Amino acid sequence: MLSRRRFLVLLGGAGTLGALTLRGGSRRAAGLRGAHRSSRALGTTVSITVLHVERDAAERAIDDAFRDLETIEEAMSLYRPGSELSRLNRHGSLSRPHPHLLTVLRRALRMAEESGGAFDPTVQPLWSLHAEATRAGRTAEAAAVESARRRVDWRRVTASEEAISLGEGTEVTLNGIAQGFAADRVAAVLGRHGIRHALIDTGELLGLGRKEGGAPWRVGIQHPRQDDAYLTLLDLDGRSLATSGDYSLAFSADRSLNHIFDPATGRSPPHFSSVTVAAPSGMEADALSTAIFVLGPERGLDLVRRSPGADALLVLKDGRLLSTLGFPKYCSS
Repeated sequence: MLSRRRFLVLLGGAGTLGALTLRGGSRRAAGLRGAHRSSRALGTTVSITVLHVERDAAERAIDDAFRDLETIEEAMSLYRPGSELSRLNRHGSLSRPHPHLLTVLRRALRMAEESGGAFDPTVQPLWSLHAEATRAGRTAEAAAVESARRRVDWRRVTASEEAISLGEGTEVTLNGIAQGFAADRVAAVLGRHGIRHALIDTGELLGLGRKEGGAPWRVGIQHPRQDDAYLTLLDLDGRSLATSGDYSLAFSADRSLNHIFDPATGRSPPHFSSVTVAAPSGMEADALSTAIFVLGPERGLDLVRRSPGADALLVLKDGRLLSTLGFPKYCSS
């Protein structure tokens, strides 16, 4: 899965752009102890920060969360040849898929339908083509792009508890939704352990409860054109946050060809530098950010309005910003 780490977490006072650390003293909510862990998972650095009355209980919850992340990778990582998704792409079918894989694939297919095919989990042939061309120091030829594009069609995928089947030449990627699902799963695992205050960063963000001192979890969104700057600071409002950007992995120097593909053209969409979505779940935010990136401003905003509890911040290529009214409030400091 691709690393799309485009958030900075702020756990101290307003405007403190520092390392991810928990701070003690009176700022912490009374009786709560902090536990934090980072590790590699899902192609990025995953971090989980927990506030709980018992540190040992918090550590056990984090242990269980990382075990579930390992299960997610075994189900749907394209970088593990033995994962269920890799075997599905190799053989065109998979019997008795893991519930995680089935859940994510089914939601991906629903998002494909809801977005009119803008979000399409079968764009893997396009990814493979452009990645191979980049490794060879060239740009994929138009005929090859069109050939790969003809293999892209979410309607060629069937999924049930018994089996997942792909049409001939079809390959699936879940990179546009799996990190959000992972955040949701971590939240569920922590909840079973009685954790009520946590910040989960799987490449997409999800905040539970509050941070130390009762303040909301505060984050910065990466500026799409300045590597060492942030577009804005905002307070999480109980929803998940996901960003899709043309800067995450580019196949051309001007970023006009990047890891997000329009299934209708086989090329990258021309409208946005980045799209950030707040939604009730990580999986929803993740999938919506990709779909909107492909749809463009007008159709993308229409999809947001049709998605309950969702809001978006859009950065156009020329630097202009568009935002729905309910997007989390910007911080002034």
